[in-house]
Amino acid sequence: MIALAVGGLGSAFAYTAGWLSPQRLTAQRMVDAIEANGPPRPGFRRAHARGVCVAGHFEANGRGAQWSRADVLAGGRTPFVGRMSIGGGAPDGNEAGARVRSLALKLVQADRQEWRMAMNTFPVMAVATPQAFHEQTLAGRPDPATGKPDPARVAAFAAAHPEMAGFRAWADSAPFTDSFATDTYHSVNAFVFVDGDGREQPVRWTMRPLAPVATLDKAARDALPSDYLQRELERRVQQAPVRWEMAVTLAAPGDPTADATRAWPADRERVVVGEVVVERVSPQADGDCRDVNFDPLVLPDGVRPSDDPILHARSAAYSVSATRRLRETAAGAATATEVSR
Repeated sequence: MIALAVGGLGSAFAYTAGWLSPQRLTAQRMVDAIEANGPPRPGFRRAHARGVCVAGHFEANGRGAQWSRADVLAGGRTPFVGRMSIGGGAPDGNEAGARVRSLALKLVQADRQEWRMAMNTFPVMAVATPQAFHEQTLAGRPDPATGKPDPARVAAFAAAHPEMAGFRAWADSAPFTDSFATDTYHSVNAFVFVDGDGREQPVRWTMRPLAPVATLDKAARDALPSDYLQRELERRVQQAPVRWEMAVTLAAPGDPTADATRAWPADRERVVVGEVVVERVSPQADGDCRDVNFDPLVLPDGVRPSDDPILHARSAAYSVSATRRLRETAAGAATATEVSR
């Protein structure tokens, strides 16, 4: 019932965004394309299949209350359940070698309103529209003869989408850190903070690690076990909680909010509004994050979505994926150790 309710909410958002219609791309088609790029993985999330549950609290310093009336930002502690994962649909993927890593949170206010975040290590999207994302997924489909994407097809897609330059620059140059705890995670998409008087401020946010950052070269990554990041995080949290500071970037008039491939100028004001504190780590098979759909459009009063069409597409696609996954699990398609996010 929860999956159906969330699915209906996501579909409503997608419909109002105008991209979910008989003449346009649907969430079902988008998820179908993702599924077709790999072998069937019943019971697993279609993207970010490998991960680990985390739990802790967000400690607000009150500075965010100037721009948003959300209780989370007013000051004090808000508990959360979260998940740290790597990109891709392989539940046995090599963690240390994953180019994309993610942090998802479900913060629950005292009034039971929720703020769900789905953040990634890349600071900008590769493409700006759901249709382009779908085309990118099709371009990356493995060739049955080689098991890898066709380089010519991938190159043709890249040539047709020069907006990918920012993402490709990050992918080519960003270091591989030695821990989930030492990565930086971005909202990527823009949102809008709303204060007590109804004034609106477009924002993006970043979770910046407070632990010292170390990196891994390719030889070191290749020598590590595939579950290295999970095990390292477990050991680290046993010694002390892991912390990130949440820095909110305030858009200036004219900064793009509907195009997540475009970074805002580096001189925009950034305000640290609190800290994310991870205190517990548990396997995703039976952890608190197992059945959570980290839909980025589940927002508390004081935060609303921007006009970015990718946000609405993500919401609807997450709902489709969650419904399929929970149905597979309920039908016994996945064992207890195979249940993902």
